[in-house]
Amino acid sequence: MSAVLETAVLWGVGVGPGDPELLTLKAARVLRESPVVAFFAKRGCVGNARTIADPHLHGDQEELRFDYPFTVEVPATDAGYRSEMSGFYDICAGRIAEHLVSGRSVAVLCEGDPFFYGSFMYLHDRLAGRFSTRAIAGITGMSGCWAAADLPMTHGDDILSVLPGTLEAAVLARKLAEADAAVIMKVGRNLPKIRRALDRVGLLDRSVYVERGTMAAERIEPLAARDPDKPAPYFSMVLVPGRRGAR
Repeated sequence: MSAVLETAVLWGVGVGPGDPELLTLKAARVLRESPVVAFFAKRGCVGNARTIADPHLHGDQEELRFDYPFTVEVPATDAGYRSEMSGFYDICAGRIAEHLVSGRSVAVLCEGDPFFYGSFMYLHDRLAGRFSTRAIAGITGMSGCWAAADLPMTHGDDILSVLPGTLEAAVLARKLAEADAAVIMKVGRNLPKIRRALDRVGLLDRSVYVERGTMAAERIEPLAARDPDKPAPYFSMVLVPGRRGAR
């Protein structure tokens, strides 16, 4: 294995779930000091992470914008999804590596936390063996959402399960039945399936739907009260609080 270059740092900067005030002091400092700032976004959109970080950036920095080849248009189970995304991350890592080799640190903006369901992990996989890499912890979307909902999630010895809504219906229902408390992410088009799985295991009435948690357009309501036919946006999740250890 080649020696790790120490002259520049690849930063994974957690910028939090959406509220600009939920960005750490360390993240703000690194964003101000980094000569290069990189971020992912849906084609044609500014990008949530870039919007959150905007007050901490200045005109002297070079920005690397990486447009996803697709977001929710192609399911992860599609035959070409994995190869297309792998090639995309190869290209992104290559562009970042050019700056790191030249001694310029790069701060990658990460919604929530860099190591929690984030694109930064795929850059880390490709570059950590060659360059110095550091992650700045960020407030996750799920913790931002349960705080916004004023919803205590775990009591006593409750175990929290974090589940992707992309799971098959039977698997999702089984995991929910085994959970003390649960967070369901990757909701979007999977919401009807998630609702059915929760109803099947008797958890629908305990479930809370949070849309764009901590953001300006935040919406929070009991999942049972939400129109099941209304599409859910990308920034949404379902919270199932634990109750076993409550006093």
